[in-house]
Amino acid sequence: MSSYGFLAGCYDQLTYDVNYTAWADYVEKQFSRHGLPGRTVLDLACGTGSLTWELASRGYEMIGVDRSPEMLAQAAEKERKSAAVSPMFLCQSMERLDLYGTIDACVCCLDSVNYVTNPKTLCRAFRRVHLFLMPGGLFLFDVNTPEKLQGLDGQVFLDETEDAYCVWRTEYSKRSRLCSYYMDIFQLDKASGQWTRGEELHQERAYTAEELTAFLHQAGFRDIRTYGNLKLRSPHPGEERIFFVARKDSTPHAG
Repeated sequence: MSSYGFLAGCYDQLTYDVNYTAWADYVEKQFSRHGLPGRTVLDLACGTGSLTWELASRGYEMIGVDRSPEMLAQAAEKERKSAAVSPMFLCQSMERLDLYGTIDACVCCLDSVNYVTNPKTLCRAFRRVHLFLMPGGLFLFDVNTPEKLQGLDGQVFLDETEDAYCVWRTEYSKRSRLCSYYMDIFQLDKASGQWTRGEELHQERAYTAEELTAFLHQAGFRDIRTYGNLKLRSPHPGEERIFFVARKDSTPHAG
């Protein structure tokens, strides 16, 4: 079962309830709160590019990176006249990020960090982001908390639209700290009127805020702050999603 090979074609339909305008509003609030050295922004693990295009329409010079060519194909088809400059899309994994120049900020949204299930790989990804950030640049991302992922164990969900139908069940392993999503996806081919079926497995790892803070420090980030779900306050106990904002120092540190 290949991740997103089948899901890409109906991802936007099944995630219609994600308010990308609200997410972009929040990103801009954090940019304003912390300040940016410029307006070149990387959307890491951009998926089908909905947030990428939303930020592009607000005047940011966007680069979208994702490891799924199928998801990027969907992103490239979303050209919006409201964007003065169309985003650049690159097919890369997080830990092998390789840009043509520096960026002023990196956003990695919708718990994409959880999908990097190997801590060493995630540390490499953080180092790559740090490498390409301008001094003073920001790294903003969110994660599903361990409490949320543990609470998904044994749950069954159904997402349905006119042209797509997805049933997914979840299993959480305390030993591996992995939450596995087993998906059965049915998609309607409008031309033939036939339904096709696909299976995919997706996994998220539960990371604590302390672990992620340590990884960011190891990568060279400073001024690391956490926030509640789309909030400008500190996380509350038991919050299911938290945000991180970390800065690359404008001056090097010894050692």
